Amino acid sequence: MASSSSEPPKGATIEGVKNGKPIQIPAAYDFRSDTVTTPTPSMLQSIMSIHTHGDDVFSEDTTTNNLESFIVELTGKPASCFVMSGTMGNQVSIRSHLAQPPHSIVLDSRSHINNYEAGGAAVLSQAHVIPVTPTNGNYLTLEEIEASVVDSDDIHYAPTRLICLENSLKGAIMPVEEIQKISKFAREKGIKLHLDGARLWNVVAAGGGDLKEIVSYFDSVSLCFSKGLGAPMGSIIIGEKDFMKRVRHFRKMVGGATRQIGIATGPARTAVEEIFLGGKLARTHELAKRLEASWAKLGGTLRVPCDTNMVWLDLGSVGGDETDIPKLAKNAGLKWDWERIVVHHQISDDAIERLEGVFEKLVENAKVRGGVPSNKKGPSGYARRDAKRDEND
Repeated sequence: MASSSSEPPKGATIEGVKNGKPIQIPAAYDFRSDTVTTPTPSMLQSIMSIHTHGDDVFSEDTTTNNLESFIVELTGKPASCFVMSGTMGNQVSIRSHLAQPPHSIVLDSRSHINNYEAGGAAVLSQAHVIPVTPTNGNYLTLEEIEASVVDSDDIHYAPTRLICLENSLKGAIMPVEEIQKISKFAREKGIKLHLDGARLWNVVAAGGGDLKEIVSYFDSVSLCFSKGLGAPMGSIIIGEKDFMKRVRHFRKMVGGATRQIGIATGPARTAVEEIFLGGKLARTHELAKRLEASWAKLGGTLRVPCDTNMVWLDLGSVGGDETDIPKLAKNAGLKWDWERIVVHHQISDDAIERLEGVFEKLVENAKVRGGVPSNKKGPSGYARRDAKRDEND
């Protein structure tokens, strides 16, 4: 059984020592997202180590230019551009690909672009969105995209000019073979292909493909530095040089061109080097698999395959009640409030043990109720409440 919240933390992740006492990382017991991490000492040191503070609007910030060159070398794409967030990365990319409406975008109905970017595609790009729900429950196939693309000059329709994929989506990996087929189809049809690769780092770390190969199939990719990698902020767009000129134009238009942004791009590069290239994502995947196994031992199943750092519990498989989660988690000294569990690089071993104890209590409570779950839905990170909530952030 896991430790109670009244006991001192065991095996917690420590970020340093102050006044002779260890400093516990705040996110060590937080399973709500991989965006809850705090900057590591090396990330903070990268800010203090900046020697020049140039103006990025004029492309004169050395730290930012070095980051963008580093990402170009790492991914094999010709050009890159730092942006303030993943939403900005996706929306600026979409706007840069699309010209004069009418036009449409085909994407996964569960994707961030479709659900959690405040309708940006409609407002910024005047685009009609065609959401497609994958029949396999995990990723879109070429056949589904072919059936959804508008390849016609019929005046009743908005022709498809862009396809947007997401990898990983809800932590599940999209097979490289499927990406390759979709890319071939898109290029034959003259349709641009964008990837929301916010957590692509996790995909690569989990063996879901080579980074350079995956991005080669796309006209543009947005990569996030805060999700998974733990940087304070920021994402980066990669693509062709001419495309990047348009990106910088629209980035300026939406207020994303900044001055001395090295205080963000310095930690971003450190995050890639320390967390991704340093191999720290592997532990998050191993711990997620451990939680999957612990849940399975109690008779539980998952809603989504545990390919990377996310564990999506199917509470109905044990007759569990989602409204139990916040209270049980709080009693165990954890932050976790609904079916999705996200393991990040600062989660402590003690937190994993405590969460396994919460699993046991969820099942115990279900048995007391006779295995009949409540129809109530517990709180989550969203305002939208429905039966098939997807991931926030």
